[in-house]
Amino acid sequence: MSQTPPGEALDPRDDESPRMRAVVGSDRIEEEIFGRVFDGKVTQRIWQFVRPYKRSLLISIAAVLAFTGSQLTIPLLIRYAIDNGMAPDAPPNVLLSIMAIFAVIVAINYVASRVQELVTGRMAEDVLFDIRRAMFSHLQRVSLSFMDKTEVGRLMSRLQGDVNSMQEFLDTSVLAIGDLLLLFGIVAVMLWLDWQLALMVLTVLPILFGIRILWLTRARAAFMAAHEANSITNGALAEAIHGVRAVQAMDRARLNAELYGQLVDNTYKAHLRASKLSQIMIPIVDTLTGSAMAVVALAGGLMVVSERIEVGVMVAFLFYIQRFFDPIRSLTMQYSVMQRAMASGHRLTEVLDVDVDVKDARNATPLGKDDDGSVEFRNVTFGYNPEYPVLKDVSFRVNSGETVALVGPTGSGKSSSMALIHRFYDVQDGAVLVGGRDVRDVTQKSLGRHMAMVLQEPYLFTGTVRDNIRYASDWADDEAVVEAAIAVGANEFIEALPQGYDTMLAERGSNLSLGQRQLLSFARALVTDAKILILDEATANIDSYTEMQIQKALQRLLEGRTGLVIAHRLATIRNANRIIVLQHGQLVEHGTHDTLIEHGGLYAQLYRLNYASFDDLPNRLSDEDRKRAT
Repeated sequence: MSQTPPGEALDPRDDESPRMRAVVGSDRIEEEIFGRVFDGKVTQRIWQFVRPYKRSLLISIAAVLAFTGSQLTIPLLIRYAIDNGMAPDAPPNVLLSIMAIFAVIVAINYVASRVQELVTGRMAEDVLFDIRRAMFSHLQRVSLSFMDKTEVGRLMSRLQGDVNSMQEFLDTSVLAIGDLLLLFGIVAVMLWLDWQLALMVLTVLPILFGIRILWLTRARAAFMAAHEANSITNGALAEAIHGVRAVQAMDRARLNAELYGQLVDNTYKAHLRASKLSQIMIPIVDTLTGSAMAVVALAGGLMVVSERIEVGVMVAFLFYIQRFFDPIRSLTMQYSVMQRAMASGHRLTEVLDVDVDVKDARNATPLGKDDDGSVEFRNVTFGYNPEYPVLKDVSFRVNSGETVALVGPTGSGKSSSMALIHRFYDVQDGAVLVGGRDVRDVTQKSLGRHMAMVLQEPYLFTGTVRDNIRYASDWADDEAVVEAAIAVGANEFIEALPQGYDTMLAERGSNLSLGQRQLLSFARALVTDAKILILDEATANIDSYTEMQIQKALQRLLEGRTGLVIAHRLATIRNANRIIVLQHGQLVEHGTHDTLIEHGGLYAQLYRLNYASFDDLPNRLSDEDRKRAT
């Protein structure tokens, strides 16, 4: 559809918007694996999606608090049972009471854990569903200027990874609160039980934190290297799959396999290094845990013998030490999860915040049945990059019910003109009118309903033949679908399919021939019963027999409709009411086939040289013909 000015590449870095550069800069996207641990703007934006589920969040937090409280209470109950319930002079029912309380605490622990897991998991899924739905809805509405400058496949692949990172964060964020409270709770309880013994245990913390700091630096670099290696390998795999025909045609299978093997080997080594670093902390933490327990056993034992503390206090310390390093390990993992989530959230909000350049004006009104199908360009200047205009001060009018062909060499602005009529883009200067009204003053929905478009590459969706024909007109009944198929000559091959109109099409209609797919796109356009029919190189990839069928159908179907036809084949445009010739973004001549032949300009030169396409025109004729035409 879109065309670019000569010498202008659709490079994401060329865009003037910092937001756009952040979104489409693929290298930058791949490098931003970790962000800041906390980003207020990202957190605030994600909170907008979490807010509808605030009740679930509060329930999760309450469950975490109950779980943490039970974890802190159990060792204290054991301590009390040892020091008081098992004493020789203890009442006989004390131990039974402690056991009953213990059973209640354990039950609370279990229920709180299950509630937290179920509620948090459900809330995370609901939030992520809302984010995905918001992203899909927004990406369906963003301006084509954004899509023109975006590597869509890579962007969507990355966004899926970002959503997964957010899911991991939402699933564990409430647990992080519990881990933090548990850590401080254990320290506080140990200091309350015996501050001297607690300080002896806490001497291992500076060692642990020092090792953690050294480990995080190395682990971060290793995780980034593994991620980048994985991205490169996946990119090569996708490219090889999409280009399998070219690979087999050029006998590159063996060489590609060797190159891919090297990439896989690099990825394996990178992931192996990252895996080793991720596992190295486990034995270190276990060693420190054992050291802390040894301190308690030795120092605590001496304190018990000297009757400075009771046996139950030492036992409680041992239980707390067993739990002490678990939240530290969990919080360290959560640190990396939060870094990934902040980077992913930043990219997600960048996409959600991409401006919609083309949108309805506040006072926009719909096109109605009384508006005709006329199209007019008034001094239109337009460029995908304003510095390189594709159309330069172009003016012409197509009357309602008239069929006009736009011809010219590649890059002359034909498809761009059709995109402006549909208001995929807005003009830089001048105006485009449909039904006598500026397209910027009417609603986009009514504008889309007012016209139908058939492109050079037909795009069919997974579904039945019937669903694809009425994709743009879900109100059409089965009879209208069949009538449209008969009109374009598609009914015969559709009836021959295994289930006829209910036959399921593969992705992009790959189980049909190109000509058959194009015929279905014709039927799809016709069933909308739009007043304007746009054909953008619609017969370029169709064989001569099929094209002849379509030509006959078009003569009947264009009656009463405005037809705008872009074509290179002279046979396709010769029967148009008028022909508009564009070159270098300017209108160089227009008229009927006969008048243009008599004029002796660019169109006549092409016709007399008997070229099959305007693209076959020698460059040496361009300047001479343009002068003659003007």
